Amino acid sequence: MIYPPAEDSYLLSDTLKNFLKNKKKTIKILDMGSGSGIQAKTCLELGFKNVLCADINPEVIEYLNSEKLKTIHTDLFEKIKTKFDLIIFNAPYLPEDKNEPEDSRWATTGGKKGYEIILKFLEHSQKHLNSSGKILLLFSSLSKPQIILSFAKKQGYNFNLLSNLKIPFEELFVYKFELSCS
Repeated sequence: MIYPPAEDSYLLSDTLKNFLKNKKKTIKILDMGSGSGIQAKTCLELGFKNVLCADINPEVIEYLNSEKLKTIHTDLFEKIKTKFDLIIFNAPYLPEDKNEPEDSRWATTGGKKGYEIILKFLEHSQKHLNSSGKILLLFSSLSKPQIILSFAKKQGYNFNLLSNLKIPFEELFVYKFELSCS
């Protein structure tokens, strides 16, 4: 299953458009967990050409290739060897729901508690950020934001909230993260 753009996708895309204003078009961008490719397409539409899509789902990779996007099939950073100026991640952020069909869990479930994939991403992304690199990360009030932000601080990140959206049953957040030394 390919995650179709929804409120979270559009919130991140709009935040990305604002964030990329006045940025050099030559920056290296990684769209982690690309899904439909909406974030990569947003970057390309704005004139950014150095964009790599990464996803764990082979069906997503096939789709993104058909859309002529540069892709890599990987579980988070497993097969990624380079550094980026910007990493975008609309992470799977929902707590595990045993009733959810297995094929859609890749796109929605962030672990038993909803934040495990995000913590793993933050831990491993450090090695893939250029010295002044930034991360735009979307997650939900259902993902236990206090745990994510506390972990990020311990990992050496500074962060600030760029945008949020209240929808029924949850609130969505887009945070910018950067390493303290940058």
